[in-house]
Amino acid sequence: MVKYTVKVFTGEMLLAGTLNSVYVKLVGTKGESERVYIPNTASQGSMIEHNVSCPSSLGPLEFVVLDTEPYALLAYINDDWFCSKVVVTTPEGNTASFPCYRWISGYERLVFREATGQYVGIQYTSLCRFSFGYNCCAQDTYWSIYAEGLPEIMKVDRASELPAEVRFSFTKDLEFKFTLAEALVELNLAGLSTNKEQWKSLDELSRVFNCHKTDVYDYVEKNWKEDEFFGYQLLNGLNPMMIHRCSKLPKNFPVTEDMVKASLFGKSLAAEIQKGNIFLVDYKRLHGVTANVINGKQHFLAAPLCLLYMTDNKLMPIAIQLKQDPGEDNPIFLPTDSEYDWLLAKIFVRSADFAEHELNFHLLRTHLLAEVFAMSTLRNLPMVHPIYKLLISHSRYTLQINTLARQALISENGVITENASIGGTGMMEFLKNAMASLTYSSLCMPEDITERGLESIPNFFYREDGLRLWDIVHRFVQKMIGHYYTCDSDVQKDSELQNWIKDIFFHGFLAETSTGIPHSFSLMTELIKFLTMVIFTVTVQHAALNNGQFDFGGWMPNFPIALQQPPPTTKGQCTESTMLKTFPDINTTVHGMAAVYLLSSQSTDFVALANGYQDHFSEKTPLELIHETQNVLKKYNFEIQGRNVSLPLPYTYLNPNNMENSVAL
Repeated sequence: MVKYTVKVFTGEMLLAGTLNSVYVKLVGTKGESERVYIPNTASQGSMIEHNVSCPSSLGPLEFVVLDTEPYALLAYINDDWFCSKVVVTTPEGNTASFPCYRWISGYERLVFREATGQYVGIQYTSLCRFSFGYNCCAQDTYWSIYAEGLPEIMKVDRASELPAEVRFSFTKDLEFKFTLAEALVELNLAGLSTNKEQWKSLDELSRVFNCHKTDVYDYVEKNWKEDEFFGYQLLNGLNPMMIHRCSKLPKNFPVTEDMVKASLFGKSLAAEIQKGNIFLVDYKRLHGVTANVINGKQHFLAAPLCLLYMTDNKLMPIAIQLKQDPGEDNPIFLPTDSEYDWLLAKIFVRSADFAEHELNFHLLRTHLLAEVFAMSTLRNLPMVHPIYKLLISHSRYTLQINTLARQALISENGVITENASIGGTGMMEFLKNAMASLTYSSLCMPEDITERGLESIPNFFYREDGLRLWDIVHRFVQKMIGHYYTCDSDVQKDSELQNWIKDIFFHGFLAETSTGIPHSFSLMTELIKFLTMVIFTVTVQHAALNNGQFDFGGWMPNFPIALQQPPPTTKGQCTESTMLKTFPDINTTVHGMAAVYLLSSQSTDFVALANGYQDHFSEKTPLELIHETQNVLKKYNFEIQGRNVSLPLPYTYLNPNNMENSVAL
């Protein structure tokens, strides 16, 4: 007789344990063990060790079979068990690891493959006498069209229909009930949620909110009117994605030398453009988009163009045109205009930035793409595939958070739909415009920065941190892929990998070749770049666009969810009263404030960047690479903290310790 030592691990999350009876069977290349009962209760966070005896060696272990039987007195009670992994020590002294990470219920019987990374055409063995899908959730993942022209989504109507493995943990679910009412109560704003009056003063707005303010929130409230802060936000605020170097003035933005002479301190506009000191933000995707009706009143959208000047390491706005078509009723506003003419022009730009940020760069380019990547991974890659192992931790909670967002934010009665100028009909019009501008190069940060001409603009902390993190992720992916794939032909022969990218191309990017997204991989370098983009998008990029929403957007005048007066058509008419009448009503304001607060609230079961890989990799080299990368990230985290000490407004959103490992919020 030979003895196998079996260790069965139960997950750490609440309610992971079970009173059900647990059974295990080992399968190797030379045979299989009996189905063996594992004594002791599988309690939360526990490890149960038990010996399994066999007449002779089973050979290299390939599978473990787990099943449960309800305890007699609990036969009619749902007592699911979350098994995280099974680790077996063989009679030869070898260790075999079987990652599970699956809820097992009732009389369910599941088969898990040994953890060594394998893929079709290179390492798969043919011994498989059990019927099981590519991974535990594959049978539950189907594509569905949410709206024509947008990336496809998972076919579920509510979070309760999701496979248990991709849902929130019990802890996360308790902390994050995606309801506006709870956020309003948390902020002490529930009494204002039905108040449809207009704001009487900025002091009134400041007084109604006195809890949960952050240091950045306070800074924004004090400085939101300042030109220097306006320019700073386009680099290091919520949306650093719109600004680009201006090499030539757009024909529909007729700024003259005389207009900006004072802002350029007498220098020539043409000369400053030539020197690379002039920058442009153009919200043309909002042109012609239908604005919303809120509280029975028509609201308004602008599609501004804004010219900025880099001087003394400060980015300063020097001209704003609020509509795309120039004309007498569309003046170009300047810093030399009256205080409220200029301030209101900047407010319309900030409101346009709300639309671009929330729907294009945040929703479409991180959340919806993260769902595409997660779906394709679940559908096409088995749990032992190295790409599955590399990506699965980066999809944690993504399918549920997106399902909740579709229910609570962009549904017919969603917060954005009902309270944003871009809500309702205009939301889908705009998203289709945004989808038309989505390209592979714009998702790859080094290329995007170069295309926008921002390589040398000073004090661009999003770029500094982002490029460094892109490089760290790229080097990690390069080494991991090099461990499993030896040459380009390995990539070409991997049919599961090819199906994975094909699903992304067809269902995520709608087979549009103009996007530049590959529909197959021929080279290892192509695979490495694409995987770097995927991981960067769902971690670094999402953190940059998500984590500061309440900091920069909680103070409504800096990030108006809606505006209820049209863009001014003449100069010299705007007053403080005009500005207050333009702001959204009180209830609209607090709904927007509650939404950005909720979306910025980190869960206690937060998992930081590059953590979670160890749950799926067991080989020595990959584990060493994971540890090495985590140490590099720790070191960079300290570097960022050191830099931030001397900054009047620290840029913290890309501190590795602050970035979640997936789109989970």
